[in-house]
Amino acid sequence: MMPLALLQTGDTACVARISGNDRIRNHLAELGFTPGSDVKVISKHGGGVIVNIKESRIALNRDMASRIMV
Repeated sequence: MMPLALLQTGDTACVARISGNDRIRNHLAELGFTPGSDVKVISKHGGGVIVNIKESRIALNRDMASRIMV
């Protein structure tokens, strides 16, 4: 298991778990980051990452991407 922030552009992985307090976990779950969901890294810029999850593109800063374990 590793943080989403460490994946490279083009990598696809399955969300294993989300760390953080309840507010952060709920926010990420509302965006589609739930265990078992597939996520693909579209691009990385300046520590942030753009991913494709459940047919949506979402931009995350490095801190949020580090909370998502794949």
